[in-house]
Amino acid sequence: MQEPHIVHTHNIKIFACRGSKPLGEKIALSLGLELGKSEVTSFSDGEFQPIFLESIRGNTVFIVQSTFPPLDNLFELLLMIDAAKRASAYKVVAVMPYFGWARQDRKDRPRVSIGAKLVANLLMAAGCDRIMTADLHADQIQGFFDCPVDHIYASSVFLPYLRTLNIDKLSIAAPDMGAAKRANAYSRVLGCPLIVCHKSRERANVVGSMTAIGEVAGRNIIILDDMVDTAGTLTKAANMLMEKGALSVRALATHAVLSGAAYQNIANSALAELIVTDTIPLRVPEGADASKISVISLADIFADVIEKVYNYKSISTSFVF
Repeated sequence: MQEPHIVHTHNIKIFACRGSKPLGEKIALSLGLELGKSEVTSFSDGEFQPIFLESIRGNTVFIVQSTFPPLDNLFELLLMIDAAKRASAYKVVAVMPYFGWARQDRKDRPRVSIGAKLVANLLMAAGCDRIMTADLHADQIQGFFDCPVDHIYASSVFLPYLRTLNIDKLSIAAPDMGAAKRANAYSRVLGCPLIVCHKSRERANVVGSMTAIGEVAGRNIIILDDMVDTAGTLTKAANMLMEKGALSVRALATHAVLSGAAYQNIANSALAELIVTDTIPLRVPEGADASKISVISLADIFADVIEKVYNYKSISTSFVF
């Protein structure tokens, strides 16, 4: 009797949902691949259905999508994962440069949801085999998943950029206590002092009072955070630091959520520059001033980790901290 001939076809294929198509194309290009072909059929009532336009049977499929608003971005990713599993993909990896709902990582008051855990459950239910993401709002969200999570740090691109600036009298600032751990890591690597801003909130997205702990006068300050939403905290911190005698204030934020009056707040603030990554595409409103905003791509970092995961290589060397 002839021995059965088993062929393993675990080829790699990269796809992107509509919200992250530009980043998906950059990642595929960095890997020397073409972005996989897919499309979305829409119905008149707003319902939509993604479809793969090529065979993915037996392939390792990476689907790139950040889950920023609207909710369609998250649901499109879930549908793409489900479609890939039903099309007999070998493994499905969700590449989520920005993990939405991450701010809902715990019950910080009675009778609220834990949105980050719910999103993790939805991804697992859809059939996701692995998650890749960058600078989670809270590190413990990795534990919400019952699959491997590759947590990438934007420090891989931010630190080299900061070194090219050759800034004298540099200090790193955390805009609030929650960002102090990340800011402290940067200050240790760069060998510069740490400043911590302490704020009180009147309500969500509205900052009350703010003060700074540490030497501010005569320093060139980099404010560090994982995301910038309305930019209320960021710009208030920048203005306060300049009032206290800082020579200049820049800011680094991985995820450019930039909602509400964010562009106006940044343009009218004391910030010299806001450096963000392309985990979320800039959606500049008509007439808005985005001249202070610089974008650094994480495509090569994600491509490197994807290649290592696909080839079962260690990825520990891809992380700065």
